[in-house]
Amino acid sequence: MDNHQQELIQQLRQNHSDFAAFLMALSPEEFIFQKGVKWSAGQQLQHINLTLKPVVFAFGLPKWLLGWKFGKSNRPSKTYDELVAKYRHKLTTAGAVSKVYTPGKVAITQRETLLKEMDVWLEKLSKKIAACSNEQLQRYILPHPLLGKLTLQEMVYFSTYHVQHHLQLVSEQLAHR
Repeated sequence: MDNHQQELIQQLRQNHSDFAAFLMALSPEEFIFQKGVKWSAGQQLQHINLTLKPVVFAFGLPKWLLGWKFGKSNRPSKTYDELVAKYRHKLTTAGAVSKVYTPGKVAITQRETLLKEMDVWLEKLSKKIAACSNEQLQRYILPHPLLGKLTLQEMVYFSTYHVQHHLQLVSEQLAHR
């Protein structure tokens, strides 16, 4: 593993750690607070876990299978900032989240379990990123339901930003109760 993978993993872990710390500091009432159809903090956490699971699975597939199933990139990976800008733009025109990634009701009693689950997914994803070469991170692509085809590196960027985005959503919802 070189510096590039270490940096990807470090930022991914840091953003998820920030999210976990924020959620742990919430009172039980804040953790389950829901305004209208907006997700509670607990549901945001469950959503993050639901989105990490397929990324971990895909990163674990043999690279030849990824190439066969989804093809190979014909362009350089977007930068982190470019990927974030594309995601934010797509959010302005997107419809509802796919049912696969839609959380159910989450109780305060699930907080620790869901946070531990997130840690497990992060540990698995970190190991899989570390096992990839920079060339593999740039070459192989995965489908994203909103953003289309992303290189493996872009998928890491997405996962890194995605949790930060949901931390912001929780923070804003609680600030405007």
